[in-house]
Amino acid sequence: MPDEYDVVVIGAGPTGENVADRAVKAGLTSVIIESELVGGECSYWACMPSKALLRPVAAVAGARHLEGVRGTRLDPPGVLDRRDSFASHWKDDGQVKWLNGAHIELIRGYGRLTGPKTVSVGQADGPAAELRARHAVVIATGTSAMIPPIPGLAEARPWTSREATSSGVVPKRLAILGGGVVGSEMACAWQALGAQVTFIVRGERLLNRMEDFVGTMVADGLSAAGVDVRCGISAVAAERPGAGGPVTLTLDDGTTVEADEVLAATGRTPRTDDLGLESVGLEAGSWLDVDGTCRVKEIGEGWLYAAGDVNHIALLTHMGKYQARVCGDAIAARARGQEPATTAWADQSAVPQVIFTMPEVASVGPTSAEAGAAGRNIRVVDYDLGGVAGSKLFEDSYTGRARMVVDEDRKTIIGATLTGPGVGEMIHAATVAVVGQVPLSQLWHAVPSYPTMSEIWLRLLEAYGL
Repeated sequence: MPDEYDVVVIGAGPTGENVADRAVKAGLTSVIIESELVGGECSYWACMPSKALLRPVAAVAGARHLEGVRGTRLDPPGVLDRRDSFASHWKDDGQVKWLNGAHIELIRGYGRLTGPKTVSVGQADGPAAELRARHAVVIATGTSAMIPPIPGLAEARPWTSREATSSGVVPKRLAILGGGVVGSEMACAWQALGAQVTFIVRGERLLNRMEDFVGTMVADGLSAAGVDVRCGISAVAAERPGAGGPVTLTLDDGTTVEADEVLAATGRTPRTDDLGLESVGLEAGSWLDVDGTCRVKEIGEGWLYAAGDVNHIALLTHMGKYQARVCGDAIAARARGQEPATTAWADQSAVPQVIFTMPEVASVGPTSAEAGAAGRNIRVVDYDLGGVAGSKLFEDSYTGRARMVVDEDRKTIIGATLTGPGVGEMIHAATVAVVGQVPLSQLWHAVPSYPTMSEIWLRLLEAYGL
């Protein structure tokens, strides 16, 4: 007989951990299955190590822009050592200890669905474990880096986001393919650590899902730091002769770029290709379409859930954890014969994000283009963030920009974007205003402290006409 649990979770990243924790706190039993490290991509190859790489870069850059500060420089070995500590040296002892304290059972191995509510776990050190869920199976396996189908690229052994955040060696020359968040952040980090970076972007600007001015400002910042930013160009072939030689990229303008490493940062693909989805009538390798409680829509019996990146709604750790809380509560409610008290909706309309480039970028909600395309009656208000007293104190010659997108029918902020040093710590104020649908007339009474950069919110409201 298979071992039975109320909830079986496949994937022990932040999303899976939070689903299981929420279920256990509601009185259910839960087991979590993990084939790699407990803590997942974010802890070891994404959020934590990447930001550990980028924070010293930003600190030194900020100090260099303050009159009266001298002698600031990066120590690459020290930066890499600090990065390693934030990735727990790629050991998950601390995360396993947390699971034990939360009364969540862990099974190491590769979990696959074998039918409704049943999961088989292949284990290297013994026979497969057969599990059955009384109430729900949750897929929280996240995504993997996608290698674009450029002839010769896969054979050239490119870096993905994993190698880019964990390499113990600074390459002399690094070529980056893809103009999104990973590419932009890693261009910033490795250039500062001493690599000669060539940034090859197929689109006409970086970060093209953000407000239009964002990509221009980030490209300018990277170029000023020494990155060779090439937009509107694509790689058409790659070649790496021998075991450890350089990579030669051929571009569609007929030129070539030679690099010691090439980073493929062109998108993500769901980790669902070997999960046994076909055993329950789903397509292997597909994104999983879910409702507001993360229940997979195509499974009529309602026992299968998919939370986090794997459902393709908002590929961000904090949004995966948000979905996990909703998902765990929903499973617990249905186990009691009740309908959930809440559903996830902020992952559709109020997603905050910070991009740790130079300048930093922070946003929440739809861009002005997205809101306009959706038929919203909007007004866009811009302000020079460098014109705020707190910004001038934060950094000499501060360069930044702020935009708020206002729903003119409701007179509320539905979106905001900030660029400039330190803006990541300000975006939550906008997130609260967006989620709370605070009327502008009421928001005007939220007085920002002087002299801080948060005064930008007063300036935006004044520019609006209040």
